[in-house]
Amino acid sequence: MTATVPPLADVARSASALRAFLHGLPGVDQVGAEQRAAMLGTRSIKTTSKAWALDLAIRMVDLTTLEGADTPGKVRALCAKGRRPDPTDPDCPPVAAICVYPSMVATAKEALEGSKIHIASVATAFPSGQAPLDIKIADTKAAVRDGADEIDMVINRGAFLSGRYLEVFEEIAAVKEACGSAHLKVILETGELATYDNVRRASWIGMLAGGDFIKTSTGKVQPAATLPVTLVMLEAVRDFKALTGTTIGVKPAGGIRTAKDAIKYLVMVNETAGDEWLHPDRFRFGASTLLNDLLMQRAKMATGRYSGPDYVTLD
Repeated sequence: MTATVPPLADVARSASALRAFLHGLPGVDQVGAEQRAAMLGTRSIKTTSKAWALDLAIRMVDLTTLEGADTPGKVRALCAKGRRPDPTDPDCPPVAAICVYPSMVATAKEALEGSKIHIASVATAFPSGQAPLDIKIADTKAAVRDGADEIDMVINRGAFLSGRYLEVFEEIAAVKEACGSAHLKVILETGELATYDNVRRASWIGMLAGGDFIKTSTGKVQPAATLPVTLVMLEAVRDFKALTGTTIGVKPAGGIRTAKDAIKYLVMVNETAGDEWLHPDRFRFGASTLLNDLLMQRAKMATGRYSGPDYVTLD
């Protein structure tokens, strides 16, 4: 999909035009955003809705391992867990994607053969984004060649914070082109953007440049995903859809560890962007430990009691 459609086709025609557009966006009311996020986080849902929400959250998980000690065996085990999160329950849905470094994409592709689980790969000098563009493009093309159908790229935060918005835009657009048919998730690294206004501007750059998703964080910088930041991003995709007709997904990543937290995000999605985004094609959780708590809570709803600590694997 492409996000640069009329009436926004000329926004990035020059550095000054893009700056004028971004700084013309409505400012974010920090107190209002934080209060609304806190209020939505207190919403409770009924038992039947909770069971549905737990399964939906599992289907939205990008099950992730991004460590220097990753091995083919660890990735294969993670893929097996993604396919059958609860081996004792065939009704438990699979996750949305397995997210790995480019060097592990081929291993994941082989392990996920025959499944509908996506293969996501971080690229573009993750997590810093500090590399020449030709290296980022090569990184992206290598991951896609090996089987990635989703690329999670990091923006150049140094360029963004220096006000070089067109440079950020052009880099995202170049990576999008390198993705070919693969979807692109644009990681803003919101913990380094300092203000909600910057989060809104970076969100719009990511969408205008062709990103299929905007993503909060690498998970390597704190704070990572937060409810207020995700609220600002959800408002951005909602407004972008109203203006262009193009639907962009949102992916909070980093620090979301419990089913209770995941449900808070789902409530926020529904109340802010609408139920169109309550689908794995439009909303994802980037997580490594969240799945375990979702499985524990799901088992409790089925049996009425909490399972022992050995019910789930430690990834």
